[in-house]
Amino acid sequence: MSTVMTPAATARRELPRFAGQLIGPGDADYDEVRKVYNAMIDRRPALIAQCAGPEDVAQIVSFAQAHSLPLAVRGGGHNGAGLGTVDEGVVIDLSLLRDIEVDPQARTVRVGGGCTWAEVDRATGEHGLATPSGIISTTGVGGLTLGGGLGHLTRKFGLAVDNLLEAEVVLASGERVRTSADERPELFWALRGGGGNFGVVTSFTFRLHEVGTVVAGPTLWSLDDAAAVLSAYREFIGNAPRELNGFFAFMSVPPGDPFPEELHLRKVCAVVWCYVGDEADAAAAMAPLLDAVPAPLLHGAAPVPHADFQGAFDGVYPAGHQWYWRADFVNEISDEAVEAHVKWGKAMPTWQSSMHLYPIDGAVHDVASEDTAWSYRDAQWGSVFVGVDPAAENAGTIKDWTVGYFDALHPHSAGGAYVNMMMDEGQERVKASYRDNYERLARIKATYDPNNVFRVNQNIEPAA
Repeated sequence: MSTVMTPAATARRELPRFAGQLIGPGDADYDEVRKVYNAMIDRRPALIAQCAGPEDVAQIVSFAQAHSLPLAVRGGGHNGAGLGTVDEGVVIDLSLLRDIEVDPQARTVRVGGGCTWAEVDRATGEHGLATPSGIISTTGVGGLTLGGGLGHLTRKFGLAVDNLLEAEVVLASGERVRTSADERPELFWALRGGGGNFGVVTSFTFRLHEVGTVVAGPTLWSLDDAAAVLSAYREFIGNAPRELNGFFAFMSVPPGDPFPEELHLRKVCAVVWCYVGDEADAAAAMAPLLDAVPAPLLHGAAPVPHADFQGAFDGVYPAGHQWYWRADFVNEISDEAVEAHVKWGKAMPTWQSSMHLYPIDGAVHDVASEDTAWSYRDAQWGSVFVGVDPAAENAGTIKDWTVGYFDALHPHSAGGAYVNMMMDEGQERVKASYRDNYERLARIKATYDPNNVFRVNQNIEPAA
């Protein structure tokens, strides 16, 4: 590369057929475009390529390699570790790839790689249909899916990857391919949980399910009752009907509707429910837990359109705040673990900081660990510890609490973690999160990306 021309200027000269936008540090909108969801991440790419389609993606993949520039891929930009951007390298920005095609008869949806779940949920919800996603609808489809996809519909319909039917991918070679269970099945296996290691997915096709109105919302308890609630919850959720999803949380009550003013900013423990079915059946499904614990401060489960509930946390967690994550898979919650959870839950340093325990059972356990890259099919929960605050001066405080909480509970974990909720924690941590599937992933990586072009991620190194 010329020592005079910047990567952005060089790309404009060398890629005359590029249909999207090529943005560099000298452009007026650079600082806005380089932002990601987590304000703790402040990286300065040499080039941000907003791609208009797969051909643009292929050009940028080749350009980055030709000029020995590190390459990152950004969908929704929510990655906590900032692995959708890179200093002094190239960012493939998929935000222009927003096409959504719903086929209500076939019960499928084809989704562009730059879509958010809010856009997908609205489009499928018009037909009373949905596919499993996460819990914050501003999250990008691509990142959440490729890491596995835990959310409100997990117990009933599985992970996002369990409902992925097909993907269109730009490989490190620049080749554009389609993959499914019948076409390039090894690549399809790897994409279902292996993250962005194998190429740039420019479109996803998902299976849809009948999901219209759900019975959803939080039940809140005093922290004085946290040990009793968590102890009862650990016995309850695995025996609940699959239609009922409910994750346990330590949280502070958001200071606004629909919560009563006297609860605003109060630290509580909670179960956040989502029931696929009618109100009477939902009440019956929740009753064994509610009858076994002290009376709550608030029971807020009510009928709501699925798409609306998917966006319920969006206002609580807007883009641009400081975030620090830790995560683990969990098989059992011992009495000692309950005690540690209560101690650290009570110590939440800011009102947006939280801990969630997402149930991993039901439909997730119908799939064998070796059937997809997502290995922890035998886990019972995915735990996440997250410190959040808008103020940069509190970054150290939220990090210290998050790491302290994680360190206290990690001895009670299954070993690995959900890669979508990890920071950049090193290769051994990645291997622990894929367990016996790592070697197969490494072999597939060697086939499709032998030079590890796609390495700005929870990286799977190509087999020698």
